[in-house]
Amino acid sequence: MLLQTQSLATRFAPSFPPSKPISKTQFTPPIQFPFPFRQSPSRTPRCSLSLVSEPTHLELSPNKPFPAEVSRTIMELASLGTLSTLNQEGWPLGIGVRFAVDPEGTPVLCLNASNRQFSFDRRSSLHVQLEQCGLRTPQCTIQGNLDKPEDRMVLKQLHSLWKKRFGEEVDEDLIYVVAVERVLQLEDFKEDGIWVTSLDYKNAYPDPLRDFAEKLVNEINTNNMEDVNRFCNIYVDLDFQVSEAKLIWVDRLGFDMRLFSPQKGVFEVRIPFPREVTDEKGAKSTFNCMSQQAWEVEKNFHAPDFQKVKQLKQIA
Repeated sequence: MLLQTQSLATRFAPSFPPSKPISKTQFTPPIQFPFPFRQSPSRTPRCSLSLVSEPTHLELSPNKPFPAEVSRTIMELASLGTLSTLNQEGWPLGIGVRFAVDPEGTPVLCLNASNRQFSFDRRSSLHVQLEQCGLRTPQCTIQGNLDKPEDRMVLKQLHSLWKKRFGEEVDEDLIYVVAVERVLQLEDFKEDGIWVTSLDYKNAYPDPLRDFAEKLVNEINTNNMEDVNRFCNIYVDLDFQVSEAKLIWVDRLGFDMRLFSPQKGVFEVRIPFPREVTDEKGAKSTFNCMSQQAWEVEKNFHAPDFQKVKQLKQIA
């Protein structure tokens, strides 16, 4: 059943050119991109394996970024988290902290005397959340030892990272790092998590669209709702009526949508891009191409030459 579409608000100038009929939508052939994890055989990590008593086994989709990449993206975009340690009396203590990250994703903290109430056991965790357009909150928890760098050159580098992130000077004697042992990555609240090894975390790239993903999603949700609704009708295999659809997030491999149905409830669906994108221009161009193709299929200009998405996740 076709999705009920909503009229575009005339007071908003559309971010993308309006759809119009053309003879045939042209897509460039898929490009072979390197595997998203850097290969660094010459570098030996402090930890390359994490063991869990009851490991979580999740089926990873080839059309979604790997959990290690998602964790690196969260750490790059967020700057606030909760650091939990054991205090000198043996009680767990969690405090809010700001952090920066080095090129391998290692968290860099600035802890004053009142924050340094931990015991000689330096095991700690740093929990970080990233709200995505008010619809989803992916999060990661980094476990590792809270260390105090002693090398002056290392401290100067970490000082530069902090100044670049927050635009302020910091006393190098207050700088600490969390030496990553393993990472627990969750897609949202009430979701199952998956453990990421320190090696995979350090070698993963943050998503290349991260710095403008939220802005792009908000623009599309505001100015191109007709296209968003059409995506549901054309690219998703639905057997129920949807009253509203919104984009949640976009990354190099595709975008996530939240669907609202009066009869069935709330669902989340992943729509992959026809090819990987690596910058803002490529993302907008791909959205334009997909909008054009969806319009042509809807108007019966040609039959769909793609497989519809069948996997939907119901949101409790």
